[in-house]
Amino acid sequence: MDKPSIPLFRATAVWLLGMALAVGAQAIERVAPQVDTSPLPAQAQTWTEPNPLRGNAQAAAIGQTAFNQSCAKCHGENANGARAPAPDLRRIGTRCKRIEDDALRQRCLEDADAFFIKSVRYGKQKFGIVHMPPWEGVVSPELAWALRSYVETTPLK
Repeated sequence: MDKPSIPLFRATAVWLLGMALAVGAQAIERVAPQVDTSPLPAQAQTWTEPNPLRGNAQAAAIGQTAFNQSCAKCHGENANGARAPAPDLRRIGTRCKRIEDDALRQRCLEDADAFFIKSVRYGKQKFGIVHMPPWEGVVSPELAWALRSYVETTPLK
């Protein structure tokens, strides 16, 4: 097998670098959802995990509205993950539900909550490319937990 020529290698490397810079240069627009979070309990007004709104149907409904306003563009309408460029958020912590030991299952859910909330607060960036912008300052803690409550109650199909 012939080795690729140096000029072809350089051209490919330059093209890949250009593509990476172009993707990184595109700003992901952060749109603050327009939802009323006043019905949510005060203990949800902190970034501290675990999710204080787990099992709260009203929080999940608020989260669904906010998700479709601000998250669906990247993560799929109604968190369905279909044709979305970003990960299907419904998968975060799904394996925790299979754990039979209550304490271990709770620890697993707490880890999933920590991963989710840190991703929302600080965003995701790899090699200088922003894959998800930070949402702290755009989304309140109680709204982030409402989003988590919605996502974790939306079934995988």
